[in-house]
Amino acid sequence: MNKFGGGVILKLIRDSVHGNLDVDEFEIKLADTPQIQRLRRIKQLGFTSLVYPGANHSRFEHSIGTMHIASQIADNVGLDDYDKKMIRACALLHDTGHGPFSHVSEGVLETPHEYLTSHVIKESQLSDILSEMFDPQEIIKIINGKGPLGQIMSGELDADRMDYLVRDSYYTGVAYGMIDVERLINSMKLEENLIIELKGLQAAESALIARYLMYPSVYQHHTTRIINSMFRRCMKWLFDTQTIDPKKIYNYDDADIVSIARSQKGRVKDIIQRLDNRDLFKRVFSVKLSDLEEPKDVFKIKESKLKKIELEIAEDLGSPADYTIIDIPEYPFFNEMRTLVSVGDEHVKLSEISSLVNALKNVRFNYADICIYVPDEYAQKSSNFPFENYIELTMQKNIKDWL
Repeated sequence: MNKFGGGVILKLIRDSVHGNLDVDEFEIKLADTPQIQRLRRIKQLGFTSLVYPGANHSRFEHSIGTMHIASQIADNVGLDDYDKKMIRACALLHDTGHGPFSHVSEGVLETPHEYLTSHVIKESQLSDILSEMFDPQEIIKIINGKGPLGQIMSGELDADRMDYLVRDSYYTGVAYGMIDVERLINSMKLEENLIIELKGLQAAESALIARYLMYPSVYQHHTTRIINSMFRRCMKWLFDTQTIDPKKIYNYDDADIVSIARSQKGRVKDIIQRLDNRDLFKRVFSVKLSDLEEPKDVFKIKESKLKKIELEIAEDLGSPADYTIIDIPEYPFFNEMRTLVSVGDEHVKLSEISSLVNALKNVRFNYADICIYVPDEYAQKSSNFPFENYIELTMQKNIKDWL
């Protein structure tokens, strides 16, 4: 029989993206826990299927795909059987703490999913299973990017990122996310950090450009942002009324939240019915971050200030205050720019050796914009509404008064 990491292969999982994936007895034991099986019921891209109908893949698929890529990296950088088996376990568990609809719910949680993953591992049977072979605390450290092995799981160009780019591209049908995973992996070496050899420069550039293009096309698609904003407001109301405990969000799956929301009355039920029927709010105003003098300041805006301006707009426009939303985009970090490239005896950042990547430092704010959404019936009468007088962005070109 074939063996790897000391475990006899019991199953082959047929993955849509990577083909046949080997899974051993220990990994099956981990995968068959309720904590991992829940990920089958968590959509990888949240509500993106309302924009791209094929985007129904789950966090479970992504987890086993990440395990496969992490295993390939382990082979290429020369990890021994024990470390390879450990990094595979980390990859399988790395999204355990994700809430329903993945990153969509995280937008209204005070606790990031990485922390919740650590909590789930420590407080569930996962810890007991891991203890049969590893120190659970070491697993948690690696998942959180600590130490050299952590770079494989949570670095600049890690297994997680490589899998979700190709997987999200495959299921949405958007070709921008296709990257040369094999070339990237074959150019990697592990020292204190995960290093890309010079021969992998073009593959690394391609990966960064792919993610840059996937943001406006998929992750921050203008309709996806409207849908996410509506759902997050719905989730916030469920938290505020203590219908759902945000500290235990890892106990719920997508169907749980939708079912709970449908059973409510008033605004929660109305929003979820709008999402059910794709009766979406409309964008009535936007301003690009690239038009601002200090676009990074946008991400320091206080929630209380946003709420105050939403109320002012709603009052003058005549729209419901709860249904008037100012949406701030996700910060375009693109940490791949910091990926270290081996040039002779030196290690330099990808952004320093690649003029193409360096250019993305500036243009990464080009697609991102601040938006205002209202229900369609109010959008129709807002064509001449002076949103810029409330936002005070397009004229002053700064947001100092918002901070």
